[in-house]
Amino acid sequence: MSQFDQESIVYGVIRHLPSTEELSARRERRNNWAAVQDLPLGFDDECSLLKREMFSLSGEDAFSGAYQTQIVHFAGSYRAVEYEWENWLRQFEALLKSMYWVSATVHLETELSGKHTFNWQADEGKAHMPSDADLRMSCEWEREAAFVM
Repeated sequence: MSQFDQESIVYGVIRHLPSTEELSARRERRNNWAAVQDLPLGFDDECSLLKREMFSLSGEDAFSGAYQTQIVHFAGSYRAVEYEWENWLRQFEALLKSMYWVSATVHLETELSGKHTFNWQADEGKAHMPSDADLRMSCEWEREAAFVM
């Protein structure tokens, strides 16, 4: 078995609808930017499964990718991350707890256990604010299997 046999791909998006009040919206966007900047750089921390380089944020206005919604997108390629998935989720939820957001989606694609989609939603009509509150996550699983006759 080669070293490339068990690649896992993780990608997704965190969405935030900033406040309609300009100063609050700017503060919320900058808070989210700072939360991503607090992640370790790839070569600085071998223990973290989330690295700053995996993330990118839209700008602060319609001309830089944020018409209304601030988008934080991310992606990474791992060797069999499903074996460390609880740790990955714990680190991701710690990031979410430090941010403003209305929803987050993570896609996990594995060769061994198929595709999984994980979703987090803030309370109806509200944005999640930075806190230590427990988060609610749902998961959908899809597995492609060969059909044998």
